[in-house]
Amino acid sequence: MNEKDNMTIIGGTRGLGRWIAEHLSNNFNITITSRNETSGLEVANELNVNYNNDNIEAIQDADIVIFSVPIEHMADTIREVAPHAPENSLLMDVCSVKTEPAEALMKYAPENVDILPCHPMFGPRVPSIKRQIVVLTPIENRSNKWLERVKKYLTASECEIIITTPKEHDKYMSIVQGLTHFSFITLASTIRKLHINVERSRSFSSPVYSLMLDMVSRVVYQNPYLYYSIQKNNKETTFARETLVKEAIYLSKLINDGKEEDFVKNMVKSSQHLDDRDEALIRSDKAIGMLTEKANVLTKSIGKEVGLKELNGENIHIGIVKKVTSKCVTLENDCESELKISNIDILSAKEVFEWKKNNLKLEHFDLSVSLPSGCDEKYLIKMFEHIEGVIDVEITGTVPVSDSMTNFTFNYTTFKKEDRNYVEEYVKGIGWKIN
Repeated sequence: MNEKDNMTIIGGTRGLGRWIAEHLSNNFNITITSRNETSGLEVANELNVNYNNDNIEAIQDADIVIFSVPIEHMADTIREVAPHAPENSLLMDVCSVKTEPAEALMKYAPENVDILPCHPMFGPRVPSIKRQIVVLTPIENRSNKWLERVKKYLTASECEIIITTPKEHDKYMSIVQGLTHFSFITLASTIRKLHINVERSRSFSSPVYSLMLDMVSRVVYQNPYLYYSIQKNNKETTFARETLVKEAIYLSKLINDGKEEDFVKNMVKSSQHLDDRDEALIRSDKAIGMLTEKANVLTKSIGKEVGLKELNGENIHIGIVKKVTSKCVTLENDCESELKISNIDILSAKEVFEWKKNNLKLEHFDLSVSLPSGCDEKYLIKMFEHIEGVIDVEITGTVPVSDSMTNFTFNYTTFKKEDRNYVEEYVKGIGWKIN
């Protein structure tokens, strides 16, 4: 793609549209649009991009137009905007359903405009486009000018590109997204209908149950309107859902009727149909292992200082590990804190040191010692820095006291006042004479 092509994102204040505006603004001159002018201007100012509340006006100088609006509004938005696209421009949508948007683009985009329906297989929480999957569904003879340029840009960005048709895309998305989401949402609804105390159930849970519950929660905590739209607007998901329900009823009946052999045969056939059994076991073992790995590390740290960061916020907890269970860790500092292990990351020793250095009140001390005059200050400071508890150190003065001896004054900082005693005992232990 040419450097700094003009890109207009129709609906660029939320979700994936906002993500594109934020992460591609270094490569494109970006304009976003929104029905809400107040939020549109706020986001534009925050991301340092342009804003226009008129979709038609916003695309007049666009080289690339990206439609990023809810699925249910996509076809109507394309019908409204696409006919006004500049000659030789590229129209793309980032909808998770491809057949209907592709048909709308073919119907309403001028012949002298390229169209390239697209589905980025990631959400707005990812930190970069690197190593993400992007599905392109080019229409024959409708993306001759831009397809290779888009592929080149995505490849240079280290994306994985999948080329397919809108119909095949929607068929596989009915399973990858539709059936998966529907299964998880159904599981959540079933647990609710059974009046299960979820927190209590975690006390009995195996690692597999915990992992499954986390994935279910990940889906149902998202925007329910979006998930309804995915179910409703991909027609292929209707067949997938109906098949799932029929299979559930069939398998339940086999169990109720005591047909063990039929149940076993069905399960064996299903396992044979799934691929990469060994790799699947390795991947799932690794995921399950991660649930217990942190608990094991924290258990070995009982009685020692650690730093923990909450995953759903920026809170940092520094303290002595007092108690560890399979679910929680108790830290002791000024007061006790109990944290869920699943909701924390363990900071490295360097990260703990930097946090304490930047957030705690530091203690400052001066220390004067007599040393041979030929001592190199650079090496004295290096040695002093390696004393446990010392954060920063500098030599603030040197006074010769004889031909062979000099008084060196060190100014150093520690986290605690008590560290001063350790520092002085240490320098005495290596033969330095304190003045």
